[in-house]
Amino acid sequence: MNQKEAEFEQRKMQINREELIERMIRLAPENTLLEVFPGIFIYQSLKPTECVPSVFKPAFCVIAQGSKDVFLNDELFHYNSGHYLISTLDLPIKSNVVEASEEKPYLNLRIDLDPALVAAVMIESSIDKKSDARVKAMDVSPVDADLLDAVVKLVKLFDTPDETKFLAPLIIREIIYRLLKGKQSARLSQLITTEGDAQRISRVVKQIRENIDQPMEIEDTAREIGMSVSGFHQHFKSVTAMSPLQFQKQIRLQEARRLMLGENMDVASASFRVGYDDPSYFSREYKKLFGIPPHRDIARLRSNLG
Repeated sequence: MNQKEAEFEQRKMQINREELIERMIRLAPENTLLEVFPGIFIYQSLKPTECVPSVFKPAFCVIAQGSKDVFLNDELFHYNSGHYLISTLDLPIKSNVVEASEEKPYLNLRIDLDPALVAAVMIESSIDKKSDARVKAMDVSPVDADLLDAVVKLVKLFDTPDETKFLAPLIIREIIYRLLKGKQSARLSQLITTEGDAQRISRVVKQIRENIDQPMEIEDTAREIGMSVSGFHQHFKSVTAMSPLQFQKQIRLQEARRLMLGENMDVASASFRVGYDDPSYFSREYKKLFGIPPHRDIARLRSNLG
């Protein structure tokens, strides 16, 4: 690409970013997460937010304006309007909006990633699978012109509901195609791999989620998936940035929080439901993760919702 072509591409990207900002501001209410199409969400915030723990599901996220920090254990992923983020596993994270104001609100588009759709696009486009178990399940990369153009086309559709139902799935496929052709191809391939170490780690994550109240015996788990204990630890941490037991603890505490907030469960019942035998120990672990004891945290969350 010569200098003239590069300058043209930069101007085109700037125009696309400006259009994306304008359309997303119109679509999403202030300080609200809006589902504009099944599995597609737009979030607008007029101010920075505090760091909040959550479980981040497999998704593609791109920021139109502002910036955000995501912490996977102690590892920081910072991204802004020049970058996108991909996650390929259910990961316990902490995150906060860093840059946002009434003049320049934070604007984020999230597309949940469907493994079946990713597999279909990969097969139909004949893109080689490049899955690597050592690749972490989350990362940030620069947005290129083609990917940004596809995102803008998708957001433009939401102004024409009659066209959205038919055309949105086609553009989502294009976005996945662009991602598979980009720097995060190996990471995205983790969603659909059916063999090897990446699939083994994915199976363990699924087991933790589905058997949340059951203790994890590291030696038994490693043997079940055909790994040594040291190899299991190494591969699990390379993908999730934490040990298996750290991962299980954070998933348990997140689920307990959901049970107390969403199902009005008391602290003792929630702690037993996720595998804690001692409510006092549960409360101490909860405070370490969320900053305040369970009763106060749930009361604060309900107050914010009201």
